[in-house]
Amino acid sequence: MTRGHLAEHGVVAPQGAIQVKRLADAVEDETIGLPAGVRELAKVYLVQIEDLSAKIAGLDRQMKGAAKEAEAARRAQTMPGVGPITALAIETFAPDLNCFRRGRNFAAWLGLVPKQTSTGGKPRLGKTSKMGQRDIRRLLISGAMAVLQAVKRFGKPHNDWLISMLERKPRMPVAVALANKMARGLWAMVTKQEDYRNPVAMS
Repeated sequence: MTRGHLAEHGVVAPQGAIQVKRLADAVEDETIGLPAGVRELAKVYLVQIEDLSAKIAGLDRQMKGAAKEAEAARRAQTMPGVGPITALAIETFAPDLNCFRRGRNFAAWLGLVPKQTSTGGKPRLGKTSKMGQRDIRRLLISGAMAVLQAVKRFGKPHNDWLISMLERKPRMPVAVALANKMARGLWAMVTKQEDYRNPVAMS
């Protein structure tokens, strides 16, 4: 809302938290002809943004601390693409991973498996199932997207499978496939009490 009010008076900054200081400097700059009401309203919004940012930073520190203290969450974070939020989400919202017979069962519980349809007697894979634990699924796909971005930018010898997939398919299906592998890998790591290895057992 602050950005919109200021843009109406010619003060424009790109989106992103890092640009808030730029807007704050513009509000404090008396040489910019902002109406007094707009300037005061912008100051109110900027104070609220600063307070919320401080609270978010505090919560982020708490989550990172909790993720380090919990052994399973700490172990999960050794996998590329898994951060403290994803690790804590798995520990909080998923049942004991030992209750799943295999990693693929955990991936299926998350909904990280494509729907299957049959045409002419031949099974065809469709879109990802919408069933399963939605929050963990989204976090894993988001983490997989971050891994894909790093692979595409830097590339590594042990990521040949991903590079090949990216050359042949759109990014989102590749991310879902990687998230599936990540889920299976996390199951193996937690149930076998092992940190991430490359490649990790994903049976």
